[in-house]
Amino acid sequence: MKFSDEFEARFTEMLTHYPTRRSALVPTLLYAQDEVGNLSDEVIAELAQRLDLTELEVRNVISYYSMLTTKPRGKYNVQVCTNIACMLRGGEELLGHCKKKLGIGHKGTTPDGLFSLEEVECIGACSWAPAAQVNYDFHENLTSAKMDQILDEYKKKGTQ
Repeated sequence: MKFSDEFEARFTEMLTHYPTRRSALVPTLLYAQDEVGNLSDEVIAELAQRLDLTELEVRNVISYYSMLTTKPRGKYNVQVCTNIACMLRGGEELLGHCKKKLGIGHKGTTPDGLFSLEEVECIGACSWAPAAQVNYDFHENLTSAKMDQILDEYKKKGTQ
């Protein structure tokens, strides 16, 4: 497995911030996923070796966190919160709207590979519900019309 020079520099620097190599696992998985697109068997094996872990230990962490995936996602991963605060302010309706607009369901990816959609438990934006996250960008106080604007902007960026 060959990572970019940027990944290698981040990884090396990150190890200096943690008391044990194992502690760097989650940020390392996020960086690897951002670079490669998903956490493939090859990526898992490489990171397990680098951090002195078993592949099973790495897979256990991946299965715990919803932001980590072993399957390819779209260029823009849309996560719509449906936890209690968001649900009470229209999160489930917003998710339904996204499903209809994108033509995909939970954990689906559009045929062009541009969007993936996920229902998530909480993104920590309860005061601004309903909320969604696209990759690492938060969007709050959403309506269907605002969500359409957001998705259209990402579609425009993604097809340029």
